[in-house]
Amino acid sequence: MDQSDIPFLTAAELGQLIKTKEVSPVEAVDAYLQRIHELDHKINSYITICDDEARQGAKESEAALMRGEYRGILHGVPVAVKDQLLTRGIRTTSGCPAYKDFVPDHDATVITKLKEAGDILLGKLNMVELASGGFSHSFSWTRNPWDLRRGLGSSSTGSGAATAARLCATSLAEDTGGSVRWPAAFAGMVGMRPSWGRISRHGLLPGAW
Repeated sequence: MDQSDIPFLTAAELGQLIKTKEVSPVEAVDAYLQRIHELDHKINSYITICDDEARQGAKESEAALMRGEYRGILHGVPVAVKDQLLTRGIRTTSGCPAYKDFVPDHDATVITKLKEAGDILLGKLNMVELASGGFSHSFSWTRNPWDLRRGLGSSSTGSGAATAARLCATSLAEDTGGSVRWPAAFAGMVGMRPSWGRISRHGLLPGAW
């Protein structure tokens, strides 16, 4: 498979190709990072791109796969997460200049679970400042990849834009009052807000509980 075609696979398709060793996690990460650096300056979906961490994670994921340590359907799949979720050793801004240098010393529970599932973190995604809703971006305004003159609605704008633009295989966001569902809908996708209590919020910088 041509490396440039990898970002156009669904997460499930990519996971299956990684499982059968038709695509390696290293190839997948390289394909996404190349696309991010080529396109995201137009879209502004990422606040932090984790080049070194993602490449190292891909090497470790590939080595585990070769040892027969397959972790499941997300093994080696590159994902990105809203910059509202704590990530150990990687800054977490919540879209706010006051947190521009904040580097957590632990992961949010959902980040821990992604790592346990074998996912590879590409970076932290843009968002409305402090998940306050509306269109107030402190670092850069996220543009809708289908029409760069437009935005994506509520606060998880980077998650909606990056997923729609194929700058990650899939993404995590946060939804208090529509912040997953609106950007997804604005970008022609479906976003799921799980039932209350289904997924841990530990390590999330909340807009409101």
